[in-house]
Order: sequence, then C-alpha cells, then structure tokens
Amino acid sequence: MTVGVAIVGCGLVGAKRAAALPGDLALVSVFDPDVARAKSVSDTQGTEPRVVEVASSARDAIEHADVELVIVATPHRELPVLACAALRAGRHVLVEKPGAADLAGAVAIAEAADATGRCARVGFNHRFHPALLEARRLIGTGDGVHGALMFIRARYGHGGRLGYEREWRADAAVSGGGELIDQGIHLVDLTRFLAGDVALAFSDLRTAFWPMEVEDNAFLALDCASGAFAWLHASWTEWKNLFSLELMLERAKIEISGLGGSYGVETLILSEMLPEMGPPVESRQSWDDGDSSWGAELEDIAAAIVGEDAIGASIDDAVAALRVVDAAYAAHEEQS
Repeated sequence: MTVGVAIVGCGLVGAKRAAALPGDLALVSVFDPDVARAKSVSDTQGTEPRVVEVASSARDAIEHADVELVIVATPHRELPVLACAALRAGRHVLVEKPGAADLAGAVAIAEAADATGRCARVGFNHRFHPALLEARRLIGTGDGVHGALMFIRARYGHGGRLGYEREWRADAAVSGGGELIDQGIHLVDLTRFLAGDVALAFSDLRTAFWPMEVEDNAFLALDCASGAFAWLHASWTEWKNLFSLELMLERAKIEISGLGGSYGVETLILSEMLPEMGPPVESRQSWDDGDSSWGAELEDIAAAIVGEDAIGASIDDAVAALRVVDAAYAAHEEQS
C-alpha cells in the first residue's frame, strides 16, 4: 500500500525528506511560503503521470484528498500549530525535531494525537545512523556480555556561518532557544534512546561568542533511570564540525565519531576489556556511503502507521526531551 505524503516547509530538511521517501511513501503535495522552494521540491519528485501539487496554503496541502501523512518541516514556532491541524484533519504526522519551540507545544501535539488516534512521530533521525543502531544493539538490555552502561559522554557542534546571529535560530521567539534546542536536543534524545528515561541533574547555558540573545553553548548532566550518567556538550563555537559519543560499559567502551559529510566518516570503535585488564581488544566499523538515516526513519514511520514495531521517536519522546530542555532553560532564567 502506498501512503500519500504532503510536505509543509520545503527548506533544507523538507527537501531532504522528499529525496529520502521510500517506495511505499509517495509525495503528492507540497507547500512553502517561498513558492520557488516548493516548486523546486515538486519538480524533483514529480514525474508523469504523477505530478506533485504545489499547494497555495498549508491547509490545502494537508487536506489534499490523497494525503495520509504530513511532514512538517518549518521553523520551531510553527511546528505544533501545523502538526495539530494535520492530526485534526485525520492525517498522520512527522514533525521535525525538536517537535515544538517549547514543552507546551509538544504536549499540545501529544494531546491532539491521543484525541484523533493518529500517529505522531518526531524527526530525531540520528537514531537511525548505523553506528547508533549498532551501539544500541551492543548495549542490549544491560546484562549482556559487555555489562551495564555506566556513563555517556557526548559532544556535538558546528561553528555557524557569517550572519548566523541574524538567522531564525538566533531568535528565541521563533526557535524557542539556541544550541540546546537545536543540536543539544539530539544528544538528549540519543541518551534516552540508549539509556532510557533521564532527568536533568545540572546545566549551564552560555553565550560565549555570537552576539545573540540565545545560548551558543549548552552543557548538560543527566541522571538516567537505568543508573547511568550522561555529560553532554552542544556548541555553535565548534569551528570544525564535530560529533562524538562515548559509551562506557562495565567491560567495554564504545566510541562513535562522525555523521558523514562535513562531520567526517561515521565510525564506531568497540574496545573490549580483557579478563586481565590492560590494553583492550579493539574492533572498528565505518560507514562512508552517504547518510541513510533520513530514509531509514521514514521507513520506520511507515511501519508505525500500520501498527508495526517502530524504534523512531514518538511525540511522547519529544515531550520527554523537551521536558529536560525546559528545565535547563528555567534553571538558566533563575540564575540570570
């Protein structure tokens, strides 16, 4: 069965979603306030006899008769309004991360999904990078050959670009915050993906370089319900793009670096402790064949729509991640 898809928001992420649609998801309608951007996505996806409609409004795209799934890929402030409209129109929804500009917006989506019985997923595509999937397999239930997960250390960042302080991500009214809600929330979600539920233990948000009202660096410490502990740093002053995730188990260490492209080759190193300790035995896997996470996440969503098992982020996962973000922003306000 083919599921008809509408994309609302045809910027970088919306275009990536369109390009990554698997065979059982077919794009039928797009909308963007910038008609040229919408038409660009339409032209690259539409082939005779199927032509992708460039809708005149978000509502028209959502309510297209052949649409069952709406992908919402707009700035953060607009995400919950559009996602709720799609759910109330009887559509399933993929709303891009972080799901909303604040916790209240994500809760509104969750309530709309509950009320309509529709599926609401959130675009935390990093879950579907092969190194992260392999790390999750290696951790297992925590009682496997490598023992329980003890702690996580993660860093993620880039250096912005000229004029970054004038982009919508630097406007708290539109974005909801800075680097914490941008890249930092990926680290929060990955911690939950690998270690289960978390609670904020400590946070420090700083604007170290960029002349903007939001933070350009976020430091978080998380207590995990599993007993593990996580130390996370997201940065817009990481002048060389970086993704680094370290997982320390009782009898092994997992190191992940890179996400492909400008972040470097995606690599996982497993260091296994010997009974006598000393230098561990290392094995290495690398993936250098493009970023498959976008398509893999869409396949997972297609499975979720028909009631099959899915490991991608639900709206409840986004609520949980935004609860941590909300607590960090509240603590920062108290300290200011």
